[in-house]
Amino acid sequence: MSGQQAQQAQQGGEDYLDKAIDAMERKAGLDPAKYRAQNEKWTDKFRTMFEKWSGKKVPAKYSN
Repeated sequence: MSGQQAQQAQQGGEDYLDKAIDAMERKAGLDPAKYRAQNEKWTDKFRTMFEKWSGKKVPAKYSN
């Protein structure tokens, strides 16, 4: 677990993208906690791609 992930786990805070993914997993009958590490990798990759493509930083409330 990275320092950022550990900090987020301690705070219990999730950004909007993480919350949306958790909600979709719950609706599909999956356990969001089981996939949290995998989801974090995907959302980090998405944020990096977005920032590279747009040249803008993702707002803090959408990014952890």
